[in-house]
Amino acid sequence: MAIVPFELRGKSVYVAGHRGMVGSALLRRLAREDVRLVTVDRHEVDLCNQAAVFDWFAKMRPQVVFLAAAKVGGIAANATLRAEFIYDNLAIAANVIHAAHQSGAEKLMFLGSSCIYPKLAAQPLREDSMLTGPLEPTNEPYAIAKIAGIKMAEAYRSQYGSDFISVMPTNLYGPGDNYHPEYSHVVAALIRRFHEAKVAGAKTVAVWGTGTPRREFLHADDMADACVHLMKTYSGAELINIGTGEDITIADFAGMVADIIGYRGEITFDTARPDGTPQKLLDVSRLERLGWRATISLEDGLKRAYEAFLAGAPVPAQ
Repeated sequence: MAIVPFELRGKSVYVAGHRGMVGSALLRRLAREDVRLVTVDRHEVDLCNQAAVFDWFAKMRPQVVFLAAAKVGGIAANATLRAEFIYDNLAIAANVIHAAHQSGAEKLMFLGSSCIYPKLAAQPLREDSMLTGPLEPTNEPYAIAKIAGIKMAEAYRSQYGSDFISVMPTNLYGPGDNYHPEYSHVVAALIRRFHEAKVAGAKTVAVWGTGTPRREFLHADDMADACVHLMKTYSGAELINIGTGEDITIADFAGMVADIIGYRGEITFDTARPDGTPQKLLDVSRLERLGWRATISLEDGLKRAYEAFLAGAPVPAQ
């Protein structure tokens, strides 16, 4: 039976995907709560393996589940690894949600993605715009898997009364991000590109696309704080967007990243590369009514992200 406010104190809390950017941010935030954190490494339990997941849940029986595990990547990864993105994410959602139900978990939060919304949906993106139009083709497999997870959580709530909720974070960045040269998201990609250009003394840096699309960015630590807040205060079938409610063009964003890193060369735009969705700005009015707003500014967040990159990434030779 759903109870709000939901008490986390004293509970066993499983963070699925704890080594990723999102999962590790949740661990940092949950360390401030009086909970017993439960994690398991991928080599011990592959979340795509149904039997392994079911066995682990039957043994550990976590009371609270944050389902942050996913196969993720930027526009290039989504466009080229289409089969992996739909299979892995469908399997993870199906296995973990059903196992949580079977083992009697008190509450589960499924983390989706703003790419679930139609490519040309009205801005800002309201939660009820899901399934009202075609998706962005480059990330359609990932989006379909995430939509399936949302609908699965909704179905278990409807049929069994499970207190399963879904949240939709906007574009995230921060410590633990993936800096792969081809498959990273835009924030990590630009941090790496501008840093390497500065070290190498490159005169120009090419940014993918035209620079005109608008994007909203949220620091992973803000996202984690919002998730914990919603786990405590929200219980319902409706999605909840998590974002800042503000966006910026890719061109202006690239300039901000270059300034923070100290790159002084020219920024060009590779228009042969895809732009993706023209705009992805979330309507966060529902989240604000539930008592939460982002506190980390984009500039401060990017400075933190660059510090984390320098601490964890090798500096290319000059």
